[in-house]
Amino acid sequence: MQHPEPHGARSSRFRLFFPILAGATLRERLIACLGALIGIGLTGVISGYLFGQGPHLPLIVAPMGASAVLLFAVPASPLAQPWSIIGGNTISAMMGIVAAYFIRDPIIAIGVGVSLAIGAMSLTRCLHPPGGAAALTAVLGGPVVAGWGFLFPFVPVALNSCILVGLGLAFHKLSRRNYPHVAAKPVENSHQTRDLPSSLRVGFREEDVDAALDVLDETFDIDRADLSRLLRQVELQAAVRSHGEISCADIMSRDVIAIGEDADPDHARHLLLKHNIRTLPVKDREGRLVGTIGLRELSEGLNPIAHLLSKPAVAAVADPALSLLPVLTDGRTHAVIVVDADWRVLGLISQTDLLSAMARLLSIKDERVSAASGVSAKA
Repeated sequence: MQHPEPHGARSSRFRLFFPILAGATLRERLIACLGALIGIGLTGVISGYLFGQGPHLPLIVAPMGASAVLLFAVPASPLAQPWSIIGGNTISAMMGIVAAYFIRDPIIAIGVGVSLAIGAMSLTRCLHPPGGAAALTAVLGGPVVAGWGFLFPFVPVALNSCILVGLGLAFHKLSRRNYPHVAAKPVENSHQTRDLPSSLRVGFREEDVDAALDVLDETFDIDRADLSRLLRQVELQAAVRSHGEISCADIMSRDVIAIGEDADPDHARHLLLKHNIRTLPVKDREGRLVGTIGLRELSEGLNPIAHLLSKPAVAAVADPALSLLPVLTDGRTHAVIVVDADWRVLGLISQTDLLSAMARLLSIKDERVSAASGVSAKA
């Protein structure tokens, strides 16, 4: 009887066929397919409309297909940003034209053209893999490219690239994707002192990321700021997984001091001082949360409360308590409001509540370690 192979064996045998892009879901790939269909199709249509479709001018150059893969499939990549696509293709095509002009041997010219393209793109900070294909096209494009000479990098290469990027910007905006990709703003110390923000004082630091990149001695297709953000999220998810049994419902305060949006600002100030709290949930007439207010907002004048509201930080009762760490350590948020699906206030978790929960987790962990040590010693 034939026994089935272990999963690990199958994984090892077919590992070359596994997706290599992190976060590449089926939905993301389908969106990429649709984007490429629209982007490449309309780029050809618009280019043909502007400059005709005769044999004297290529309608659309082949490297645009590779650019579309990056633009629509991995829009967060540094290699897929607008300047990378436009600058990379245009500059590379120019390097190919220069190589073909001065070097008559096509074998030598293609090597020199691609080499010059990589160097020029690196110096101008627009590295774009399809640029290598643009350089090759400029060298080996035949009489059509030769006829256009030094105009070829601009028409059709730059023209195609600009149209494709413009369509990509519109498509990603409609599909609610972040493009051009902007790395998250570095966490700042809200107290405007030279200390690192509290969330960055524990765990790895930026110099650790630099040291790790030096040790690995490889180039990765990810923005350095995005890499740091990813690693910190990994740390958080590991902590949540290890202590996910504690939910917001377990540690939240249920007797929440709140106020209506039509209340008097002096009454809000009185409640904050009387109960020694820093965040006061504000409800509308139906009892739904509309914002929060604190002494900072109340100090901005005698405006009605409805005009002084801050955007509330919210969570659900079933959320892991430790998932609130990034919010409650950002230096601005002092409490998270726990709401139901209709945004009715169920509870509140302050920095003190979360700190107490973490202290309890640490004490439990110490007790377990001590108990395990005692068992080992007896054995």
